[in-house]
Amino acid sequence: MPRITLLLLLLLSGVFAAAQPTADTTRLRRHLLALITTPEPRNYQHLASLNQAADYIKAELRAAGARPAEQPYEVRGNTYRNILGSFGPETGPRLIIGAHYDVCGEQPGADDNGTGVAALLELARLLGQQPQLPYRIDLVAYTLEEPPFFRTRQMGSYVHAKSMHDAGVPVRGMVALEMLGYYDDRKGSQDYPLGPLKWIYGSRGNYVTVAQKFGNGQFGRQFARRYKGAAALPVKRFKAPAWLPGIDFSDHLNYWQFDYSAVLLTDTAFYRNKHYHEPTDTLGRLDMRRLGLAVDAVLVTVLAM
Repeated sequence: MPRITLLLLLLLSGVFAAAQPTADTTRLRRHLLALITTPEPRNYQHLASLNQAADYIKAELRAAGARPAEQPYEVRGNTYRNILGSFGPETGPRLIIGAHYDVCGEQPGADDNGTGVAALLELARLLGQQPQLPYRIDLVAYTLEEPPFFRTRQMGSYVHAKSMHDAGVPVRGMVALEMLGYYDDRKGSQDYPLGPLKWIYGSRGNYVTVAQKFGNGQFGRQFARRYKGAAALPVKRFKAPAWLPGIDFSDHLNYWQFDYSAVLLTDTAFYRNKHYHEPTDTLGRLDMRRLGLAVDAVLVTVLAM
């Protein structure tokens, strides 16, 4: 290739890279504040607060340019709602990116899972700025991920995954956004389900993990590889048997049940964040800059797949 042509291509690629929108940490913080300041914690026992969070999510998805929708269902005499926002073509195979918006017990749930929902909403804003998407992307905010509904058919993600399967919808893959805002650069800040893993992945909790089970299909492999290549923060790719503790601790597990390829994107939850499911899981403990970088890499990855 002539040198002048190569130079021109490099310059053009630089222009396009610079023009790519990036996550806004101010908006991420605003989303988190909206979620953690409901009158009562947004758990299944406080339906009004859970609905306030759901209404906020739906309004933000609409403002971002998504086609919003709801998936209501009944549990114990109450109506709970998955909130959806779609981008790209109406028909054809779709990618599912989801995050649960409920919390466990009486705690604010800033990292768990306010950060996942904030990331979902900021990703919606960035997707809304894309002139044309080659395939459909559905963003889904799930309800009832937390106990006492975890691993039951009442989980919002089970309801959604089953609806995709029953309707015969072609799904390219699924990404669960689960706790993405807590980082600790100190040695010894990162734990693992098996002690020897610390020798492989390191003892500093300064990275994002793409976790998946063995035999998870082509989508899982591609997403993990491309996300690591796109991210401006450290990324660890973690693949393990489905029985390993932690590998299925989020909404992606329900897509596995229907043979969809699904991955977990996370800061590793309680293996790092000791404020998990505690009243101390607050906004002040989170790193907005690295949360934004995690979102940026999701955008680059889904646009490249």
